[in-house]
Amino acid sequence: MSPEHVLAFALVAFALIVIPGPSVLFVIGRALALGKRSALETVMGNAAGQYVQLTAVALGVGAIVQRSVAVFTAVKLIGAAYLVFLGVRAIRNRHSLAAMLDGDRPLPSRRRILREGFVVGVTNPKSLAFFVAVLPQFVDPAAGPVFVQLMLLGLVWVAIALASDSTWALVAGQARTWLGRSPKRLEVIGGTGGVLIIGLGLSLALTGRKQ
Repeated sequence: MSPEHVLAFALVAFALIVIPGPSVLFVIGRALALGKRSALETVMGNAAGQYVQLTAVALGVGAIVQRSVAVFTAVKLIGAAYLVFLGVRAIRNRHSLAAMLDGDRPLPSRRRILREGFVVGVTNPKSLAFFVAVLPQFVDPAAGPVFVQLMLLGLVWVAIALASDSTWALVAGQARTWLGRSPKRLEVIGGTGGVLIIGLGLSLALTGRKQ
């Protein structure tokens, strides 16, 4: 693959990634609810989930999901329901955020944060639609095995997503730290993060096929 070809893909991917979508809004919600560390771990899990999506598309599974309304809807609703569950839990745990920030109460384990981010990433309809509809347009059959090209282009997507989502996580996490000096304000911030995640889940559930 020529450098110009990869650069063209990177520009398209960047334009889509920087526009806040399910991943960005979820990361911001986690940063507000749990802080920068958990948000960055969420970014890592989310990226891993999206790369699994990419692998499925490269193997042909993604095309089946995209063509079947029932399967696509099931994937979308599973992701939406999981987001609502995480949002409700964030709201219920908002009273313990001050203790977490002070170190008196441990944050959720890294494994759990990574797992939750992974589930959201692997069920993200925005990235799935991109991998199925847009990614193959940048493959050049004359340049080598299609599967290898898809996986390499996917690495470009994941690298850009990691940089962009990590930036959102750091900015939102810093705002949480600054606003969280008051336990009452911290409860409001944590509740806001939970509401944001729930809203994201509901919007995904109601989103049409094009999303």
